[in-house]
Amino acid sequence: MLAAIRILDRMARQCRTTIVVVTHDGKIIPTFKRICRIRDGVSREGAGEGRGFE
Repeated sequence: MLAAIRILDRMARQCRTTIVVVTHDGKIIPTFKRICRIRDGVSREGAGEGRGFE
């Protein structure tokens, strides 16, 4: 899974665009800079740690 996320990250940087990832895998969440959580139909946006994939 992480290899696929790395590929998507590289593509997003090259194309200067946003990739939307939907996951239940809590291990990859800290890699993102921006996080939207949806619970019971309500979305909340927050900042992630943005650790990156390298």
